[in-house]
Amino acid sequence: MSSWRSWHRPLMLFAASMALLAVVSAVGLVVDDRVLVGSPIWAKPFKFSVSLIAYGLSLAWMLSLLDRGRRAGWWAGTVVALTLLVEMVIITGQVVRGKRSHFNHQTPLDDALFDTMAVTIVIMWLATLVIAVLLLRARIADRASAWAMRCGITLALAGAAIGFRMSRPAPGQVQGSSSIVGAHSVGVPDGGPSMPLTGWSTTGGDLRIPHFFGMHALQLLPLLLMGLVALAPRFTRLADDRVRLRLVLVAAGAYAAVFALVTWQALRGQPLIHPDGATLTAAGLILAASAAGAYGALRPTTAPKDTAVDDPNDMNDAKELVS
Repeated sequence: MSSWRSWHRPLMLFAASMALLAVVSAVGLVVDDRVLVGSPIWAKPFKFSVSLIAYGLSLAWMLSLLDRGRRAGWWAGTVVALTLLVEMVIITGQVVRGKRSHFNHQTPLDDALFDTMAVTIVIMWLATLVIAVLLLRARIADRASAWAMRCGITLALAGAAIGFRMSRPAPGQVQGSSSIVGAHSVGVPDGGPSMPLTGWSTTGGDLRIPHFFGMHALQLLPLLLMGLVALAPRFTRLADDRVRLRLVLVAAGAYAAVFALVTWQALRGQPLIHPDGATLTAAGLILAASAAGAYGALRPTTAPKDTAVDDPNDMNDAKELVS
């Protein structure tokens, strides 16, 4: 683990600004009783800021591990920080005005602000793609750590790309003439009955679910690996870096499968908490495949058959290896 002092400074400053915004938004949730599209008006900046604290810190740490392409990584990370800052300034400014930030084309100003957000998010996605390529090329000694980061950022890119799907016109909306073009929900209007805290629809599909789930692979897969490392002193099999690598790859595959499942569920207009038989069957298959994969990943590592073990100390080492 690299020292936090070597982490990407612009992303660290961005994360700090999001921590401040989270506090401001939390106060807003308490003192401002306005409601917009069925949710407290300060809920969006609060949720976005908390999410982006984790996102910014994760990228800042990953960039510190690059062994080559560090200059390109620094610029890509800086672009990510700046574009996300622009988006959050617009979101917060629209909250102050009492207006929707996303999909809003009601006035020329609203239209210009949303178009600016759209451009900055495309640039942010491309900059994150640059970071993903650099991580794929990086020589990182611990293979499990390397693949936790690589799989995490790839899934984060896929999750972020769901945002492009949200911007497409929903049924009844016409590009260029409707005041609202785009939606989070599928099959039902935005602002209907929703889950507490998350605000995800309980009556239709919601593309924010795969968007959220995919983007936070950036934190969850490395956190899984950290958990495996922490458990290694108690479970000797986890001390084997090959076992940890296999478990990380199984977890990444399972995460990708669940991401595909919740995306499919949302696109069919189905609420997360009301899955049909097809969704439950797919979930069961993913669970079974993941359990089988984890069992296989934990299998003992055997010594090569042609290895001669003559010394008693070597024999003891071999017995410990296969135990």
